[in-house]
Amino acid sequence: MRIHDAGAGGDGSISDTYDYEELPQHQDRKDLDAGALFVLKSKGRTWGRYYVGPIQLVVCYGAVVGNTLLGGECLKAIYLLSVPDGSMKLYEFVMIFGSMMLILAQFPSFHSLRYINLASLVLCLAYSACAATGSIYIGNSSNGAEKDYSLVGDTESRVFGMFNAIAIIATSFGNGIIPEIQATLAPPVKGKMFKGLCLCYAIVLVTFFSVAISGYWAFGNQADALILSNFVVDGRALMPKWFVFMTNMFTILQLSAVAVVYCQPTNEALERAFADPMSGELSLRNIVPRVISRSLVVIAAITLAAMLPFFGDINSFVGAFGFIPLDFILPAVFFNLTFKPSKRSPIFWVNITIAVIFSILGVIASIAAVRQIALDAETYKLFADV
Repeated sequence: MRIHDAGAGGDGSISDTYDYEELPQHQDRKDLDAGALFVLKSKGRTWGRYYVGPIQLVVCYGAVVGNTLLGGECLKAIYLLSVPDGSMKLYEFVMIFGSMMLILAQFPSFHSLRYINLASLVLCLAYSACAATGSIYIGNSSNGAEKDYSLVGDTESRVFGMFNAIAIIATSFGNGIIPEIQATLAPPVKGKMFKGLCLCYAIVLVTFFSVAISGYWAFGNQADALILSNFVVDGRALMPKWFVFMTNMFTILQLSAVAVVYCQPTNEALERAFADPMSGELSLRNIVPRVISRSLVVIAAITLAAMLPFFGDINSFVGAFGFIPLDFILPAVFFNLTFKPSKRSPIFWVNITIAVIFSILGVIASIAAVRQIALDAETYKLFADV
């Protein structure tokens, strides 16, 4: 029998396994965790090494790129409120935000980020409340644009736009699952992961849904990928400037915390490749390669965010190629492969149906995401100031 440990696995997936038989024979039964022994038992290591692990790394790194771009957009919004005729470009603000990321990325482990994660939760609640409040305020005022909820574009654009939206929803409302699973794999697992996921999605419902609903109600089809962009029109704030400043600052600080969390799977892979486990975590032997490798990873994310400043497109791409398979397809497939329910049982066919439907959605959403990136690439040049 094999059990999972709490770290990212040697096969590149989120978790690793160990032989139960290798546990000390004198270990007391009270110290054993049935959740880790039975629930997290792994028999699909090839899947983890060659499919699940790479998807997880791509998804997490895509989130780092997207958050870096979003942070730059928020910095630019603050700048334009202060200097309406300013000449600084978006890529410059992406670099400024990225320089803060370079520092935060050097925190060695998840544990060292615990206070940053707590601050991230508070900031998430704060900026969501501010964004929803701002949308409602503008929607009820005479400053807001006339609400238009009609669909724009031709039939082809609408169809692909629908699948783009599905991928973006998968990213926005499913992005908490990977860090949550990573954080709750440590024993005792029984009940712990369920509670963690309940808390995760309760916060998602309170924060993201409130922003999405109030934003669409206030701005209709003119709602931007970053709803805070709708708070300012032609350099003029539609509500008190101090409120827009505050909301953007909450967002910037929270994005920096989120981005550094999503850096951790990549950091784990780098530590496995370059660190010496026989030396101390803070030894010179490990600090030097850590600083160099993590800095290069962050610099690459900054470059990608500055080159392709299309936040909605990045969200769609990550959702189509990452979150749809991880959240909807693989769990159903792995359940059937692991527990082998009878082909006559309803659960077997429910899982097959879920996997088939979301596989089709994933393929179409992937095509839609690549199409939209290609269209935007034709419209905007690299390092565009959007």
